[in-house]
Amino acid sequence: MTDFSDSLSLSASALKAQTRRLRHLSENIANADTPGYRRKTVPFKAAFDEAGQSGRVEAGRVRLDRTEPERIYDPSHPLADATGHYAGSNVNLVIELADAREAQRSYEANLKMFEQARQMSKSLMDLLRR
Repeated sequence: MTDFSDSLSLSASALKAQTRRLRHLSENIANADTPGYRRKTVPFKAAFDEAGQSGRVEAGRVRLDRTEPERIYDPSHPLADATGHYAGSNVNLVIELADAREAQRSYEANLKMFEQARQMSKSLMDLLRR
């Protein structure tokens, strides 16, 4: 029965990591027009259990993208400097939407895997009851 619980644990860890990634991607998209906003990225890392086995994944610490923000010319903006420029955000909506689609598909795949393992476990329990 541990194989079923291991597969459920693996899927659940991936679901949790992708959920965190999607949350930060949506924050990036929402703040694409916020002056001075820096894009957030979430790296994944392997997680080890008590026996030292890997397979699970977890989201690492949130990092800020070091790409320079876009310089926008608008002398009437309250944040404009002496040259009339201010720092926009460094969020590229095309990249964010592509990353969001990738995270969503990965989430859906892990959810299917979770459901399959749960269904197999249920079927096994039904067979053992007979």
